[in-house]
Amino acid sequence: MSLPIADEPRTAVEWVQMDDTAIAAVRFEHATQATLIEAFDGGFGALGAAAAAGAVQPAGPAVAVYHGDPMGEFDVEVAFPVLEPLAAEAEFAGRVIRPSTIEGARCAVATHIGGYDGLGAAWGSVVAAVTADGADIPGRWIEVYVTQPGPDVDPATMRTELIAPVES
Repeated sequence: MSLPIADEPRTAVEWVQMDDTAIAAVRFEHATQATLIEAFDGGFGALGAAAAAGAVQPAGPAVAVYHGDPMGEFDVEVAFPVLEPLAAEAEFAGRVIRPSTIEGARCAVATHIGGYDGLGAAWGSVVAAVTADGADIPGRWIEVYVTQPGPDVDPATMRTELIAPVES
């Protein structure tokens, strides 16, 4: 897997070169913040069913790839990285799982520890670092959910890696 996930949480925004990463993804078009829970539940439910059936072999934690303005209307891929690209599309739990790729790029990367309600502020620090560097974020935002949420997980301990591919 080529996603830049550090062994320990980052304490500041870091610059890394990310390689191409194959993913198995369920894509939702014209999503909004209000529809994300439905997209995540449906997408990860389908991916879980595909993994249970042996059709998808996750090679790392869950990922969301946002295409467009995450504060407006955007497309989102709910996914897992895989060691080998899927050979073809497959349908599980009423959703189509497609082979896709997170293209490699120079990235600003940060770690957010805490509930998902703090992601906006964490992304703000990434955007500030990118702006200070004189770079631009071309509309692709990646979240890696290192800690899987669940009823027994304290939201204050959840870890999410924020990856912003940039253009100089």
